[in-house]
Amino acid sequence: MMNTLVGWHVDMEFQEDGDRTRAAAMVRLSDGSEFRAHGTAHRHPSDPEQLRVGEEIAGARALMDLASQLLQKAHAEIDEVSGRTSYPINR
Repeated sequence: MMNTLVGWHVDMEFQEDGDRTRAAAMVRLSDGSEFRAHGTAHRHPSDPEQLRVGEEIAGARALMDLASQLLQKAHAEIDEVSGRTSYPINR
């Protein structure tokens, strides 16, 4: 049986402005730290208006930024405990 030790909730908000979509993401970790990230998407003038697509692209970019910040935090904690430098692999 698997027990859930911690749960995270990512809040995501979107703002549409013409051909531009902005996404803001925030996650609060169990240690109380918060991480915020942003992403944008721009619709080409010849593309049809599809708000969902802009949200998906901007949201994905914000989540990629959030993932990078979490990797940096984790590696800083590894370095602190181990006394050596670890290298995050960004995929």
